[in-house]
Amino acid sequence: MTDVTRNATAPSERAGSQRTAASCAEPVGGCAGSPGEGGVLIADRQSDVRLDSERYRALVRDVLDAEGVPPGSETAVTFVGSEEMAQLNKAHMGHTGPTDVLAFSIDLVAGAHASSAPDAGDVLVGNVLVGDVVVCPAVAASNAAAGAGSRPGHDGSVTAEIDLLVVHGVLHLLGMDHAEPAAAAAMRARETEHLRRLWSRS
Repeated sequence: MTDVTRNATAPSERAGSQRTAASCAEPVGGCAGSPGEGGVLIADRQSDVRLDSERYRALVRDVLDAEGVPPGSETAVTFVGSEEMAQLNKAHMGHTGPTDVLAFSIDLVAGAHASSAPDAGDVLVGNVLVGDVVVCPAVAASNAAAGAGSRPGHDGSVTAEIDLLVVHGVLHLLGMDHAEPAAAAAMRARETEHLRRLWSRS
């Protein structure tokens, strides 16, 4: 990959867990490929955790809709094993070992404000390549129990932890960060809102 910009954010609130955002000139998960329903491509390249691809396709589309991203936008979520995640983490972030989630933004969606609901003036037009989220379910599994109660409704399950990572990654694609306390609080509030909506339907 060329022209890689490393925009690492602060580590997540949970000790031992590292959530970072980066941007790259080329999509990792194939966002520019053939997106699935609603412009969301889900790729599963790991065998550690059995996943429901449709759950995550619907979750990503729900978050994008709620944040004001146009329906024609394209976003990819790729689930990878520990070894592949460690390679990505080293190549893009300069960190050793696997992390739980990486976010690679492509088109910054100006108008999708993660700190508040979209306003009428934030209408976006045209197709947007939002970016790629890469999640490592094996790392999520090791962090899941510690995540219990980290958000209202998080029951400590692997599914809940992966739900959180997917939402966290998508919000990074939309420009949210948690390096400063105020930004972290805003991001956490948006995560909680999206997860509450998901978990109330489960």
